[in-house]
Amino acid sequence: MADPFEVRMRFSSQLQHLNASVTSAQKAAQYALKYRDMDEDLHSCILEQLERNNMNTRANIMYFIEHFLEMAQKDGHVDYVRMIQRDIIRVVDAVAPDDGSGAANVKVVRRVLQGLQSKSFLASQTVEEINDVLKERETAHMDVVMSSPVNSTNPALGDMPASRTIPKPGGVVPPPHLDKKEITQRIEEDRERHKRLRESIWAVPTEPPDAEMWKMWEETSDLGDDDFLLAKEEEEERQRCVTDSCVHLQDEETRKRKSLAANGNRTTLATQ
Repeated sequence: MADPFEVRMRFSSQLQHLNASVTSAQKAAQYALKYRDMDEDLHSCILEQLERNNMNTRANIMYFIEHFLEMAQKDGHVDYVRMIQRDIIRVVDAVAPDDGSGAANVKVVRRVLQGLQSKSFLASQTVEEINDVLKERETAHMDVVMSSPVNSTNPALGDMPASRTIPKPGGVVPPPHLDKKEITQRIEEDRERHKRLRESIWAVPTEPPDAEMWKMWEETSDLGDDDFLLAKEEEEERQRCVTDSCVHLQDEETRKRKSLAANGNRTTLATQ
């Protein structure tokens, strides 16, 4: 049997070194599933790392949770799913706290919550309630940013930077300063995630059979009179293009027109 302390330390290290790649998330998830008999301890590791690390690491762990729950459900270990559902409020508070220090992670939380809802890990009502709270935190953060210039001209504050100015009443403080390395890392990881998101848009599920056909059927709106009129116009335009590009069809069309004109003349003479 593996030493619980060693398992805990290794899993914590994997969480600290998560990045935007799917491989790192899968590796950490497989490790947690391997030692599922210590699920409570490993779940507490996730919460501890969320509350202790910087903004980028918290965002990576938030994305990891979505992969982790999906793998845990496929593996049949629903205890991990239940524990995340139970502590989802604590997870959100750690990734995007109400003191403004995680304002850049608000979009991350929203995106992951949407994914968890679409995969039936979270109820829609729970996600809506959390989004309402996040909207308030985002608004409060914008108030702080607008009222805290980078170089204050207040004589009482002197040249104190915005990250050290006196917080506004209500407990909301300006976000901490990020160094250049953390900013560059976040930009690169967001770029990698966006690229993977664009790739997933074109992914077609293999189950059930004819999944692509049914997907197109669901996304196609009901047919109306405008659709039939448009189809008729497109067919006429297609026939016109074919006729103009083919000499034989042009000759046949000319003969038809001459024949119609001749028949029209005979009709006119007969009536006279």
